Amino acid sequence: MQNGQTKRIFDKELLSITVDRLCYQLIENHNHFENTVLIGIQSRGVLVSRLIYKRLMEINPNAHIEYGELDISFYRDDFRRRELIVPSATKMDIVVEAKNVILIDDVLYTGRTIRAALDALLDFGRPLRVELLALIDRKFSRELPIAADYIGQSIDTIASEKVLVQLQSEDGNDGVWITSSESKL
Repeated sequence: MQNGQTKRIFDKELLSITVDRLCYQLIENHNHFENTVLIGIQSRGVLVSRLIYKRLMEINPNAHIEYGELDISFYRDDFRRRELIVPSATKMDIVVEAKNVILIDDVLYTGRTIRAALDALLDFGRPLRVELLALIDRKFSRELPIAADYIGQSIDTIASEKVLVQLQSEDGNDGVWITSSESKL
């Protein structure tokens, strides 16, 4: 991809199909979610987690699925390097102690966001097991030994490219794009 170019890899229909597939994988592994909680990672992972949660409830309206949103701003290893930190809201009105936790993020890249999320999560208790759901897995860019259990799509990118996930609820558009660092949507 040359500088300034943008390539769409998910449109609204493919995003919907991918979310459905991820939901059915979760149902297959967690049945009625009796001992499982879903936790979205702020900021963009929360948008994906809300989409997953909503779709799971549509598929199985009788399921009791506990849901939370986790801010990792002050757990990041680069938070002192950023100019301004505006923390997001943590909504953890759930118990994670001895439960299966599914962390949800939009893009798995270096693994540092997930490491920070694990640190933040442990402040709420010791889960029985933690799994990771990533809508997009940017292969070949991991800096930490972290892998997703549920992947919407794995893609190859180079360091100068960005993956942008846009959702109707927040951005007015559904889709996933790969863009060079100089281009804008």
